[in-house]
Amino acid sequence: MADASVIALTDVVKRYGTRTAVDGVTLDVRPGEMFGLIGPDGAGKTTTLRLVCGLLRADAGSVRLLGVDPARDRTVATSAIGYLSQRFSLYGDLSIDENIEFFARVHGVRDFGERRTRLLRLTGLEPFRGRLAARLSGGMKQKLALACTLVHEPRVLVLDEPTTGVDPVSRREFWKLLAEFLASGLTILLATPYLDEAERCDRVALLNAGRVLALDVPARLQQGVPGVTVEVIATPARRALQVARDLLGAARVQLFGDRLHVRVDGDAAVPALAERLRGAGLEVASARAITPSLEDVFIEIVSAEVPS
Repeated sequence: MADASVIALTDVVKRYGTRTAVDGVTLDVRPGEMFGLIGPDGAGKTTTLRLVCGLLRADAGSVRLLGVDPARDRTVATSAIGYLSQRFSLYGDLSIDENIEFFARVHGVRDFGERRTRLLRLTGLEPFRGRLAARLSGGMKQKLALACTLVHEPRVLVLDEPTTGVDPVSRREFWKLLAEFLASGLTILLATPYLDEAERCDRVALLNAGRVLALDVPARLQQGVPGVTVEVIATPARRALQVARDLLGAARVQLFGDRLHVRVDGDAAVPALAERLRGAGLEVASARAITPSLEDVFIEIVSAEVPS
């Protein structure tokens, strides 16, 4: 693990009673990178983030933030981290300006006026700075929460599913903001259930049941899926799913909306798959080889973990 890591977890365990939420997690986050924790609900993402922020103490293993234990050295954790949780609390009866001022004062930031204006310009909220937070849209609230989180200029931004429940346009705008902050040298650690978002990260850790199943650059994880991944558009989709699973096994076929992702052994199997689906009475609009998504990767790895 790199000595220059901003965040380093080594064999970390966290239990809640008899339940192990984090089970031997080892990972590091390097300066200036965006690192993603991905996995389903209950995978241990939020607990891992809270350990990094010093909000929880590990039952075993080592947690380091800028070389110190964040649970013991609260001063370092408070000054170095901007933490945006799933339920970040804005004050609805305060304006945009007043919310940012409140969080600036909480962090002991005195001359925050210029910094606040800069954040409002970056987030596109400057024209609305006098509007009450209660009257903001979901996307605007998320931008305001981000501005409040960054007003004390932390070195590390920790985000817990920041775009859950946000409309697609606001999600896209939020990610543009993250790219700008990343370009300025900020280190970002985020948890997300959206695997398309995780593909934007420099590196990701796939978590399930509190354990790291894989950790690498998204492109390398995608290259590791065996065989060829085929995207099939066939109708009716549910019938196509059942036919493909009968042919190849359930682990090789997944339904994503109206499309199937099917794992076959080689390129030659792609037209053969289409013909067999047509032979079963299905209308096949297309069948083409694609780069596996991180969701394909995750399903492949989890399937390999389950005893046959």
